[in-house]
Amino acid sequence: MELDELRQIRCTGSSWKPPKTTETVDPRIVVNPRQAQELLTAVTYIGRRGRGRRLTALFACMYYAALRPAEAIALRKEDCDLPKADWGRLLIDASRPKVNTQWTDTGDAHEERGLKHRGQDDVRPVPIPPTLVKILRDHIAEFGLGPNGRLFQSERGGVVASTAYTEVWQEARKLAFTPAQVASPLAKRPYDLRHAAVSLWLNAGVPAPEVAERAGHSVDVLLRVYAKCIDGQQEIANRRIDDALAA
Repeated sequence: MELDELRQIRCTGSSWKPPKTTETVDPRIVVNPRQAQELLTAVTYIGRRGRGRRLTALFACMYYAALRPAEAIALRKEDCDLPKADWGRLLIDASRPKVNTQWTDTGDAHEERGLKHRGQDDVRPVPIPPTLVKILRDHIAEFGLGPNGRLFQSERGGVVASTAYTEVWQEARKLAFTPAQVASPLAKRPYDLRHAAVSLWLNAGVPAPEVAERAGHSVDVLLRVYAKCIDGQQEIANRRIDDALAA
């Protein structure tokens, strides 16, 4: 485009059509609170030298705060308000997604970026329940902080790689689930913990604008993506139709 050469390319047309995709979350992947707790417990038993235990709080942030994995990896101590006995708060202002090193300025596989779907300097406050506050306080006490105050680090002090936490997650699924559940889509990826969190909030009756703010979505995207995960909506609709027909 900059060289003004695109207009010289002649396209004769194509019969190819992009495949249809779906944006909605498959409800089969969503774990309930009991299953989520069993998975987090199973993570602590994976690997030697506390390999899994080091990642338990990372997964807990995805479930209890609906953080994206890259947002959880970028968490620093200064982003956390962790009172001894009450709800806390996380201030999410960055993420560290894994990218090809040739596309980063530093040559690092994890480049710090702003929040998804937001301006570069935007901050997203996320209230967190006392359960997660305690998990994070215990994590810091046991493993300390990484460079720049990062909460999560590898055994050598580096950024936690997606391959590392994915391997631990797959092992934890085998430990926490039945063979049938392991073969199913249930919590197949660590990211599915975020889907479970948002689904839980919606089903608990938290207003959609509040859920969208905490999860970093627009309300429109939230309701479109999680429409099939809102439990009980069909029964409510059926009762309303019954009432209307009987009027």
